[in-house]
Amino acid sequence: MPKIKTKSGAKKRFKVTGTGKVLYQQSGKRHGMIKRTTKQIRDHRGMAVLFKSDGDKIKKYYLPNG
Repeated sequence: MPKIKTKSGAKKRFKVTGTGKVLYQQSGKRHGMIKRTTKQIRDHRGMAVLFKSDGDKIKKYYLPNG
C-alpha cells in the first residue's frame, strides 16, 4: 500500500503539539475589524485547541505524519 500524503491545506492551517493536541488559528481577524467589539478582537487572538474528537479526525485523515 502507498503511504498517505499530508494534505497541504491542512498543514498550513493546523499544528500538532507535543502532547498530541491540534491547534488552529481562530477566524474573524482578516478584515472588518471596525464592526467587531474590542472583546471579540481580543478573544480571537492567537491559537486555540480543537475539541479532542475533531482533532483526532484531523490527525487521522489530513495529518497522518504530523
